[in-house]
Amino acid sequence: MKTTHSLNLLAAALAAGLTLTSARAADLTPAETKAIAEEGFIYGLPIVMNYAVMYEYSVDKNSGQYKAPFNQINNEARVFTYKDTSVITPNSDTPYSILWTDLRAEPIVLSVPAVEKPRYFSVMLCDGNTYNYGYIGSRATGNEAGDYMMAGPDWKGETPPGIKKVFRSSTQFSAVAYRTQLFNPEDMPNVVKIQAGYKVQPLSQYLKQPAPPAPPAVDFPKINKEMVKTGFFDYLAFALQFAPAGPEEKEIREKLARLGVEAGKKFAFKHLSPGQQAQVVAGVKEGEAKIKQYLESGQKNINGWKVGSLFGDSAFYNGDWLKRAAAAQAGIYGNDAVEAMYPMTKTLADGEVLDGSKHNYTLTFAAGQFPPVNAFWSVTMYDGKSQLLIKNPINRYLINSPMLPNMKKNADGSLTLYIQKNSPGADKQANWLPAPNDLIYLVMRLYWPKTESPSILPPGEGTWKPPGIVKAK
Repeated sequence: MKTTHSLNLLAAALAAGLTLTSARAADLTPAETKAIAEEGFIYGLPIVMNYAVMYEYSVDKNSGQYKAPFNQINNEARVFTYKDTSVITPNSDTPYSILWTDLRAEPIVLSVPAVEKPRYFSVMLCDGNTYNYGYIGSRATGNEAGDYMMAGPDWKGETPPGIKKVFRSSTQFSAVAYRTQLFNPEDMPNVVKIQAGYKVQPLSQYLKQPAPPAPPAVDFPKINKEMVKTGFFDYLAFALQFAPAGPEEKEIREKLARLGVEAGKKFAFKHLSPGQQAQVVAGVKEGEAKIKQYLESGQKNINGWKVGSLFGDSAFYNGDWLKRAAAAQAGIYGNDAVEAMYPMTKTLADGEVLDGSKHNYTLTFAAGQFPPVNAFWSVTMYDGKSQLLIKNPINRYLINSPMLPNMKKNADGSLTLYIQKNSPGADKQANWLPAPNDLIYLVMRLYWPKTESPSILPPGEGTWKPPGIVKAK
């Protein structure tokens, strides 16, 4: 997510003067006001972050990040770079194909081609609640061709003939993220051919039947830095009208309604009392602090890396809004642990913050102890403040396992990565992961992690552990 949509901005904006109003809000005690604002912010953050991405990708053609209209796939014949700023902590391993679906009128059928082994691909279905509610691909369904269907929360019907599986979104608008492995730059034409085989069509078209009536047009509210400053809960209320409440949401939805945050409704523009405004600001700040604390201590610390499982479906979260918010803040649209694990670090093993302006670092994998995966692994560099990829002189944002044949191993068979802002020299450049002249954020990705030992699974308890970053001598 853009830093303009980040926690810090939202909290600072609210602190600058939030003008949420509601007649019922006047009946709340200060403690109740603060508690609802805190929980509502934590609950709503992923939903608002998701809306912001959807707006930039499929609504605002002038956003600079626009991909395609709803129900049309956009294939990227490239990997993400520092120029991609809509989503924080983006993957630069696999060219993306991006699809946003409008499921209000009818389901959408996704068709995938046969993908040669050992090329890894995955199709992740993620709804407006940021629940990963389905997978197609190498791990989940295999590399053979197939037709699959995604349906909205209100669809009722039988599985049509020819459809291998039906996936059910909890919201009317839903994202689909296709990840297709790229072995090297020369491999891109092969990826493009696979992407051309990703087909998207309404169910009626798939069945060669008349299309149902079109859903009503939606006036999507523009979202940008200035509007978010005063409209966080407005955007949440707007998004909720397309997200029928699940049983686990009943309580938080009722609390938000007491503050005047109701699905699809506008606020009455009467200002809260100064005291209540102060409590709302305090609640949001407390929510922000809790999310930050969760990311720091809610996962297992292994040699300085945070290892855990943050992403999943509605059953995985089971109403744990704090875990869901932490997941979105760590890197919205991450995979389930069985699909990919994401050890992440901003520190050395002793807790000292990684800073490319002060030190050079190394990361060494012992001989025969690379991350254990069925697909591939990578280590990606991000700016420690924005969590975006960084511009660098060799346009290298990561080091991954397909690059191993061109890298230099040590005499004992181990592999050392050089993590620093300046080149370590021609003899080591193949192993150089360029760092910012500032704070560092590193994310390791293990795609389709092995389940047999050694394994990083179960998250935080596995027999394989990521090695620590160390200062270069």
